[in-house]
Amino acid sequence: MSEKGKSSKTKKVVYTLIGLAVFGWIFMQFIYPPMFEWYTGVENAELTYESSVEVSDAEFQRLKIDLVKEEKIAEAEKLTWDVTDPAVKQEKINLLVNTPSFTKSSKFKHIKYFEEAGIRQYEGPETCMECHEEISVTHANGEVEQVNVLEDVVNSVHFQFQKTSAGFTTFGYDGRKVNEEGHQIPVGKIDRACGVPGSFSWTGWAELIATTPESAHGDTVWRSEGCGQCHIGGNYHPATEKMMPIGDVPSSAKQGVDCLICHSQTYDMNYRFVIQDEVGRRWNQDRTLKSAMAVTNPTNENCLNCHQHNMGGDAFAENISAKNLGYENQRLLHEGAKRANPFSPKHDVHYAAGLICTDCHVPEGHKIPRGTKGTDLVANDLPGKEVSCEMCHTSAPHLKDNLAAIMLNGHTDKLACETCHIKTLEEYNAVLRDWTNPTYNAEEGIYTPTDILHSGEEGLGYTFLWFNGNGTFLANALGNNPNNSDEYNPLMEQITGYDNPKSIAEIRSNVERLLGDRGIDIDSYMNEFVNTLSQMTPEMIEKRKEMIAKNIKPLQNSGDSRIYPFKLFNARMYEDLTNQGPFGAMILPFDYATYYESGDPVAAVEKAVKNPIVKRMYEYPFKAYMMDEFMNYFGVDEWSSEYPLDENGKITENVKPFWMRQYGTLMFNHGIQKEGRECVDCHSNQGIMPFEKLGYTADKSKMLRNLPEMKIFSTNEVVQKN
Repeated sequence: MSEKGKSSKTKKVVYTLIGLAVFGWIFMQFIYPPMFEWYTGVENAELTYESSVEVSDAEFQRLKIDLVKEEKIAEAEKLTWDVTDPAVKQEKINLLVNTPSFTKSSKFKHIKYFEEAGIRQYEGPETCMECHEEISVTHANGEVEQVNVLEDVVNSVHFQFQKTSAGFTTFGYDGRKVNEEGHQIPVGKIDRACGVPGSFSWTGWAELIATTPESAHGDTVWRSEGCGQCHIGGNYHPATEKMMPIGDVPSSAKQGVDCLICHSQTYDMNYRFVIQDEVGRRWNQDRTLKSAMAVTNPTNENCLNCHQHNMGGDAFAENISAKNLGYENQRLLHEGAKRANPFSPKHDVHYAAGLICTDCHVPEGHKIPRGTKGTDLVANDLPGKEVSCEMCHTSAPHLKDNLAAIMLNGHTDKLACETCHIKTLEEYNAVLRDWTNPTYNAEEGIYTPTDILHSGEEGLGYTFLWFNGNGTFLANALGNNPNNSDEYNPLMEQITGYDNPKSIAEIRSNVERLLGDRGIDIDSYMNEFVNTLSQMTPEMIEKRKEMIAKNIKPLQNSGDSRIYPFKLFNARMYEDLTNQGPFGAMILPFDYATYYESGDPVAAVEKAVKNPIVKRMYEYPFKAYMMDEFMNYFGVDEWSSEYPLDENGKITENVKPFWMRQYGTLMFNHGIQKEGRECVDCHSNQGIMPFEKLGYTADKSKMLRNLPEMKIFSTNEVVQKN
């Protein structure tokens, strides 16, 4: 070929590549977004907030004075948190705020920045990016990287609600670690039907519920509900685009990021309520200038704006968010709590000592580590980055008395710190929740799921299990007795129900009180969660045993296991039995408004399943992209695309109410008390430690309850000092 011909061919290749690049850019900018919105049914639009208001210079100065005063009062309240007498407490606060050295400086540096720059209105990330377009991020390996702030936030778990990459501490029932083998799929809160909220985030993102509380005397009161209330995005749906192999959230969604909920020390949760506009429903935000002027690095209070919801719960008296429900369409409060171990100065020694969340959860930019241990599918921004007691306390934390220190430090290779230093959960800890038999709450004027059991006690609300840091696809702790006991088989025994007669009697009393007038066969109903495997056929149980032996047992025996406390949870929900395996079936979501307003759970399922994106789950593209893989982890060979509604929009005979076939076991790591348990709490005939259930032989269990060393600690005086 001549040089001229070669040159012509090269030009054609270059032009073709340029053409493809231009077409790709045009496709992604102008064709793909509307196609995606049509396919999934999600909507996007420019976002505005009435709280974003320009102030005058005089108003700015007034805000400046008030902010510093409020800051110092808040600091004084923290320093006097343990003063119980209100009059004495107020006197101490007054003394502090009138002390010149206490009030001379302010941590609100943005007051000065805004004043000098002439900023008199906060307009969201657009305002922040004027100074904070990029930041330097130091990674765990010491590498320093310049990153775009907004992209860093948008690609964090707090915005995405999921991760498509590897890094979970979760294994499928097929034995594979999530997203480390096979093709990667989005996993996290965005697409998980959780027993506490009862819905996918798409079908319960931002809802307005028509309630008729007794106090309204027949009038309708609109209330806000949905997953988006604790999300840093302000869009009409979760970050659905981030789930897909290609595509990005639109610029409007990025401008909806709520920077202040994490950074402002005066963020007002009363601005968090659902608003309805011509496009749809979304969550309002505090975008006041006052809030923007009070920006600092995140504090405990910032994190607890959202995280206290699943730690202390809405029933926790010091949950600030639960006291500030909204200026309009107030948020619904939830009975029971997901973990019921509050993080507060009164409940946790670390909070009382002045530590903040990021002392342990050390961030890299806007990526925050969850830790290297976990039993559920909460996505992790920084997998492999440790969050543990040993980061500060080492593996030999007991120091005061030589004899006691030797004895107690000898426990640390078998017991987690939490086992001794968290003694109970709050009494409103939700353990058994029935979504299929709702109860009318006259005070709130809505139907709510019926909580069969609340308990913070060992054996009822939580239990002890061996744990090596990993969990299953349905939140079951993995681990084994160091003797590799075959007797310790939690997915067949320890977390498949209750066997304590006293516990069963207490729960039965609750069932009779709450559901006794509904014509339910109490014995059959009880048996479903007292013995969860009774809901399965003998053939399915045999398959379960085979999968445990082949796939799960090797995972239990891997690594080092220690005894941890785990909160127990089970829920009764509607399941798609077409997609059923040895560990359960596909949980179907509820439409919140239908559920709360009508108390008809079947109608709520039918409405939610008609959601466009849920319908797409039952079509081939979703099956190929993620649902087959999802089902493999679930313990099912493949995803059946048989839609669970008939031609009339009613549920099919394959949709039935079931309890989960094993209890979820959720970690709880906060609420640490300085004084641990006493030796006799475990090592006595009345001790709480279920040695036999933990895989010890009868002889070994008897020995552990009657240790000769206990004579030395009969008064417990030495141990109490440690």
